[in-house]
Amino acid sequence: MLVVASTIIAIVMASVALFIRMRAARKPATIKKIILPPLFMSTGFLMFLYPPARVNLDEAVEALLVGALFSLLLIRTSSFEKRSDEIYLRRSKAFVFILVGLLLLRIVMKLILGQHISIEETSGLFFILAFGMIAPWRIAMYYKFKKLQTVTE
Repeated sequence: MLVVASTIIAIVMASVALFIRMRAARKPATIKKIILPPLFMSTGFLMFLYPPARVNLDEAVEALLVGALFSLLLIRTSSFEKRSDEIYLRRSKAFVFILVGLLLLRIVMKLILGQHISIEETSGLFFILAFGMIAPWRIAMYYKFKKLQTVTE
């Protein structure tokens, strides 16, 4: 039951993220909008204060590396463009499909891993995976933004 509930929550969260991302492309990008999401997300590491959610270092590194690997797709589909003296995130048709594909892959992985480890450890691993995906993506976005900003100044 917990696996089903957490899967539904993941789908809802992904839908909200996709909606926010699509709306964000209508407004100019800023460094603050790029950097703040992973900073806010980092508070999730507090879950590891709860002993059942803790994972061993090898598993944490693997989850972080898988997240970094997934981030390559997001980095590749995220770019900026200059419009009327403002920098905007360029919409990518592939981004929606990549985000949905990554979500489906994460759900399948979660269902498989959930049979072998506790729901708390699974949650911890997938949080690390998500952070490992978002942090490099946002760092790359920051550098792309700064590069376009300096080129146009």
